Amino acid sequence: MSLTHISVRGAREHNLKGIDIDLPRDKLIVITGLSGSGKSSLAFDTIYAEGQRRYVESLSAYARQFLEMMQKPDVEHIEGLSPAISIEQKTTSRNPRSTVATVTEIYDYMRLLWARVGVPYSPATGLPITAQTVTQMVDRVMQLPEGTRAYLLAPVVRGRKGEYRKELLEWQKAGYTRVRIDGEFYPIEEAPALDKKYKHDIEVVVDRIVVKDGIQTRLADSFEQALKLAEGLAFVDLADGTVAEAMGGADSVPTAFGEARATFTPAPSNVTGGAMKGTGLPPNRIVFSEKFACPVSGFTIAEIEPRLFSFNAPQGACPDCDGLGERLEFDPQLVVPNEALSLKQGAVVPWAKSNPPSPYYMQVLSSLAKAYDFELTTPWNKLQPDQRLIILHGTGGMPVELTFQDGRKSYTVKKAFEGVIGNLNRRMLQTDSAWMREELGKFQTSQPCETCHGARLKPEALSVKIAGTNISEPTRMSVADALVWFSTIDAQLTPTQSQIAKAILKEINERLGFLNNVGLDYLNLDRTSGTLSGGESQRIRLASQIGSGLSGVLYVLDEPSIGLHQKDNDRLLATLQRLRDLGNTVIVVEHDEDAIRTADWIVDLGPGAGVHGGTVMAEGTLETILKAKSLTADYLNGTREIAVPKKRRKGNGKKLTLHGARANNLKNVTASIPLGTFCCITGVSGSGKSSFTIDTLYAAAARSLNGARVIAGAHDKVTGLEHCDKVIDIDQSPIGRTPRSNPATYTGAFTNIRDWFAGLPESEARGYKPGRFSFNVKGGRCETCSGDGLIKIEMHFLPDVYVTCEECHGKRYNRETLEVKWKGLSIADVLDMTVEDAVEVFKAVPPIRDKMAMLAEVGLGYVKVGQQATTLSGGEAQRVKLAKELSRRSTGQTLYILDEPTTGLHFEDVRKLLEVLHRLVEQGNSVVVIEHNLDVIKTADWIIDLGPEGGVKGGEIVAEGVPEEVAKNPRSYTGHYLKPLLERGK
Repeated sequence: MSLTHISVRGAREHNLKGIDIDLPRDKLIVITGLSGSGKSSLAFDTIYAEGQRRYVESLSAYARQFLEMMQKPDVEHIEGLSPAISIEQKTTSRNPRSTVATVTEIYDYMRLLWARVGVPYSPATGLPITAQTVTQMVDRVMQLPEGTRAYLLAPVVRGRKGEYRKELLEWQKAGYTRVRIDGEFYPIEEAPALDKKYKHDIEVVVDRIVVKDGIQTRLADSFEQALKLAEGLAFVDLADGTVAEAMGGADSVPTAFGEARATFTPAPSNVTGGAMKGTGLPPNRIVFSEKFACPVSGFTIAEIEPRLFSFNAPQGACPDCDGLGERLEFDPQLVVPNEALSLKQGAVVPWAKSNPPSPYYMQVLSSLAKAYDFELTTPWNKLQPDQRLIILHGTGGMPVELTFQDGRKSYTVKKAFEGVIGNLNRRMLQTDSAWMREELGKFQTSQPCETCHGARLKPEALSVKIAGTNISEPTRMSVADALVWFSTIDAQLTPTQSQIAKAILKEINERLGFLNNVGLDYLNLDRTSGTLSGGESQRIRLASQIGSGLSGVLYVLDEPSIGLHQKDNDRLLATLQRLRDLGNTVIVVEHDEDAIRTADWIVDLGPGAGVHGGTVMAEGTLETILKAKSLTADYLNGTREIAVPKKRRKGNGKKLTLHGARANNLKNVTASIPLGTFCCITGVSGSGKSSFTIDTLYAAAARSLNGARVIAGAHDKVTGLEHCDKVIDIDQSPIGRTPRSNPATYTGAFTNIRDWFAGLPESEARGYKPGRFSFNVKGGRCETCSGDGLIKIEMHFLPDVYVTCEECHGKRYNRETLEVKWKGLSIADVLDMTVEDAVEVFKAVPPIRDKMAMLAEVGLGYVKVGQQATTLSGGEAQRVKLAKELSRRSTGQTLYILDEPTTGLHFEDVRKLLEVLHRLVEQGNSVVVIEHNLDVIKTADWIIDLGPEGGVKGGEIVAEGVPEEVAKNPRSYTGHYLKPLLERGK
């Protein structure tokens, strides 16, 4: 069995009920079932954990201390395991230095490519700079026609002020007899006195030559002398005519730089003095350099190594933004969030809300109003643009009369005004208070660095180019565009460059191809990892694993189809099959119907969630599963389904319109959402759904309705917001960052529970207040474990051991607190019960019951009341937030915005969720959902479909209207997949 199967016996991790299962090796296995049925417990916490633990355990004790070891799962034994690799959704780095290109190692190969094949270009002349040997210099001069007369010069002074008397004497002592000063030749002893107030050019005449065979040795010695004198530079100036004439009047004459002289452009007029000033190089001059140095501007590159192109190393990072490509700047939109307010009403928020309130600021503004003729009562948006500019950015050094009141005395000072933003910048630099920095930071946003313009690198790195392109330009391309660019670049390289680049380009193109195949062709290579969704980051790691070409490995994936349009699903499944065909076992926790139907082997867990789950309902091929008695089988074989509504809502006759949205890849999009409807924003991955809905619509609505300090994406205006009273965004970010946060604390139910326990007769008799029942503060909690219930013991090269606290036995509270009981249950027992049990227990206590009932209604009945927030998935966290909002009293005018709420949901859970969302709409609210799930889309009242493709090829409205209209649109990929579902539902 162990050679052909992974054999699991007695798995009891979390809610698994001692299951026995045999999974075939080297197959694509999908584990499915209701949310909370135990899928992750089996795949990750049992199979992966044991595979990883055994591999790490096989290493030496010394190596183990550097690796995080997994806890031994609660399982009797597992046979047939391979070394395991887990690809989860939460593994992407939030480090701003981490990008798509660095995570996939594409950037490492790019750095190597530019270091080995790149040619540095001068920022002054626009010509390539090459380092040359003396031999190459001699050969270049010998290419001139025989009999050509020329001077070999050492440019010892180039555009610098000074008298240089001492230096001239030293050159004379060294045996040199002639110099050229500011374009004129002089015997060295007759050199004129130089005015130290002006810039000068001085070249020492090292040799006068006539080109003919046999002078090579003398010429090499002379070049060595010149290079020594001028720190690596030498000029050869023809005595008669130009270089082009000497070469027969050719239009394209090779220079010391290896390119046509005709491509020289004039140097900036401030670069050098003398003959070169403002004209580039003289036409009779050839410049030689033994360094990577520009002869016009003096621009140099010490060495061209891969580290020069790393924005994470001091050798390559832009000095002004430290390689981040952006800097935190005070944003006028956050400083003045509500432009309808006047200065007197507190339009300038950081000054109006200073703590304590300072009369100084209002006195300054009053003085400015007097000096620049405006009223403090005038709304900000009615002030003249130049008046707003002065208030925000100051008087630009121009003094202005500022009048201050100190008690009964009034005094006037005349000085320049620094502006609100100048004031905030100064305070940020001067303060030592972390609190003050945090407060001021609320008015800052990230802006592209003015030095590198977001390229992250030093000018030296950006001057190195391949086919006229620096390294930052391909990173700003999408994966699809970069694949085309790198695939065709070989044709523009010289034979030598092509030979060097061949192996590097192969690696880059392979990795770009993998990213393209998993549906990430729209991502830009410089996109930071922290902005990627869970599904995107998981697919990036998946592409990296395919690139590694490993076989005999056990891969465990957690819903890789998240955030993926049906159009891209086939490519993802083909990628998983390729990983299997390499000789690996691929276990996928998945709800997607296509993935289930594609799998070689399916494991269906159930029958319910939480304590009602943890049992294998069926296992085998698709045919076996379809005959099983389970919810999954019912939905797969059509016995159960999410029905298509018989009638679409028309809404309340009002609409919300976003005009001219231009954020990210949106192409001046204008779209209307009928209020009082269930609206879906659809489109392929990267088509602009989040840019439209979250970055622009939500941000603009939150600023207007909620007074939020957020920056909305570029757009013209939003009309119709007066028909809504508030906007609520329910995303998948964690409900808390510590284990102390849980569904009860987040929804507010824990406050009601503590109040209820504090109101019991036993508590009143003991004088216990609600704080006694909190595990976050001293009083009622167990102090041995500080209310955690567990004690962490560090074991060095063994995994850290978490042992149950001996004092409270994991209950978190001290004995006295636990003695207070209701219906035989202590506060610890309440936290340890499931949500559905809590609904029954507290059915006579409406404040607690209603919050628990709402959690159960969104499909979280299996979650424990006190379950740690850090153990909840993104989808579960989103549903906890949804339950919190639903438990509030509805006004019937709320705009709800949700981003893929079906993440991690089984067919049955999707049905329950849709019931809840449609009930919100029935109450008069408007629900806008970003979604790929066709079961959700087919129930929508209105669809806005973006596309047609992702990235730069998207950002347009492909179709909008009721689902039936979108399904008829030939341009809509969503409509193509929606059509058969709607026809089946008729």
